[in-house]
Amino acid sequence: MATCSIAFHKMEKWYEIMVHWLHYLAPVADLAARLWVARIFWMAGMVKLQSMTATVALFRYMYHVPLIPPVWAAYLGTGIEILFPILLALGLAGRFAAGFLFIYNIITVLSYPQMGVAGMMDQVPWGIFLLFTTVYGPGLFSLDYGLSRIWKRMPPAVQKAV
Repeated sequence: MATCSIAFHKMEKWYEIMVHWLHYLAPVADLAARLWVARIFWMAGMVKLQSMTATVALFRYMYHVPLIPPVWAAYLGTGIEILFPILLALGLAGRFAAGFLFIYNIITVLSYPQMGVAGMMDQVPWGIFLLFTTVYGPGLFSLDYGLSRIWKRMPPAVQKAV
C-alpha cells in the first residue's frame, strides 16, 4: 500500500513539473495557432485577388452569400481575407479579428453548402482556434499585449487625455 502511495506522489510531482513548463509554452502555442489560421485565410484572399473576374463569377454562381449582391460579396470577402489575417497574425485587435474571422468562417460554410464533409472538416479546426483566440485573447506574443503594457505605464493624466 505504501509503495502505491509513493508511486502516486512521484507521478504527481512529475505532472506538476510538466504543467509548470507547459505554462511557458502557452504563448508559443497562441502565436502558432494565430499564424496558422491567418496564413490559411491570407492565402485564400491572395488566390481571390489574383483574378477578381473569376472570384466574382464564383460568388455569382457558386457561393450564395445572403443579403449581399455577388459582386459586393466577392470584393468584401477578398478584403476580409487579406486584412483580418494581418490583424490576427500581429495580434492587433486580436480578439476582434479572431471573432470576426470566426463568424466569417461560419458564413463561408453556410454560403457554400456544396463544400461537403471534407471541406467542412477543414473549417472546424480553424473555427476552434479562432474561438479560443476570441475567448482567451491573442496571448503574450501580440501587439495587443505590448500596447496594453505601454498603456498601463502611462500616467493616469495622459490616459484620460487620450
